[in-house]
Amino acid sequence: MPRDTPPTTSRLSRRGLVIAGVAVVLGLGFVVSNGIASRSATDVHLRDWTEAQAVPTVSVVTPGGGGNKSSLDLPGRLEAYARAPIYARVSGFLKTFKVDIGAPVKAGELLAEIEAPDLDQQLLQAQAALASAQASEALAKVTAQRWQTLVGTNAVSRQASDEKTGDLTLKAALTKAAQANVDRLVVLADFKRIVAPFDGIITARNTDLGALINADSSNGLALFVVSDVRRLRLNVSVPQNYVPAVKLDTKVQISVPEYPGRTYDGVVEASSRAVDAASGTTRMQVLVDNTAGELMPGAFANVRINLPQNMQALSIPAGALIFDQAGLRVATVDANSQVLLKKVTISRDLGQIVEIGIGLAADDRVIDSPPDGLANGDPVRVVSGSTPEKPATAQEKKS
Repeated sequence: MPRDTPPTTSRLSRRGLVIAGVAVVLGLGFVVSNGIASRSATDVHLRDWTEAQAVPTVSVVTPGGGGNKSSLDLPGRLEAYARAPIYARVSGFLKTFKVDIGAPVKAGELLAEIEAPDLDQQLLQAQAALASAQASEALAKVTAQRWQTLVGTNAVSRQASDEKTGDLTLKAALTKAAQANVDRLVVLADFKRIVAPFDGIITARNTDLGALINADSSNGLALFVVSDVRRLRLNVSVPQNYVPAVKLDTKVQISVPEYPGRTYDGVVEASSRAVDAASGTTRMQVLVDNTAGELMPGAFANVRINLPQNMQALSIPAGALIFDQAGLRVATVDANSQVLLKKVTISRDLGQIVEIGIGLAADDRVIDSPPDGLANGDPVRVVSGSTPEKPATAQEKKS
């Protein structure tokens, strides 16, 4: 019996080794399976993270409504409502001037006198020629009457009498021509006195005592410039898109650099009703009351025109617009956080804000400052407050 003990012990040892080996194999299998599962989960998480990082993050805005208060600022130049450059009608030398720049004048007031000796001599010569013509006419009249009397006694022929009558008619015509020449020179002599054409102020004087005056030299400087500054004109060029909104009698505000913070009222008085092909603008004239005399003709001014509100218009930031080969579009985000591009038209450009005519709905979510390369169906991550809305992951899309 003692000799049988070692084989039993050997069998138990072998069984223990087998059990230990199986335990080791099972342990290794468990470790391997856990490692594979962990790596698979890590790969899925990395793929989802990579996809999430590849999706652009955008902010969206809702189109605004209710009308936008807007104004149009345009530069302009103030001009006198009535301005008259005064040139000389007679040649000579400036004898005297009665007013200087800035002086108020009344209609018909004497501004200056011209000494014109040549014109005076022409007038004397014309008067002498008129006297000679009148004397010749008187003689021709007496002669014609005598010859008509002689015709009745047959002392002269009727032909000779008709010649004397024709000579009388000729002399009468010469007298009228001489009288007309005298009248012309008398009227011209009146222009030696330069007078104001209307009430206003002298805004320019370009002559001095003894200066040579050339008649009808309209190509040069005017002797004086008289301007009526009680009312001023302001010409502005309105862009074509805004012309329908700027109607006659529209009220405007005017500001000038020399009076910062102050505005003056004006009203649109006239429109050219035509578009300048070079600038694409319509010329309009604004009437400004200048009874106080604070505004000066020739000064630069800024005109602000308040535009009417469009209560049905939808407005978005100008940065939301996309302009490419497909035209003018905006990028919107649908319920699945995907991009949907929509074509739009602009009704008014207000600078940082644009009013959309057609193409948008009031409940659209418009991407503000969209990144380049967006296409229909692209996923995006929408920033809602401080927390971005996550787009669907790959697993979520599969489910």
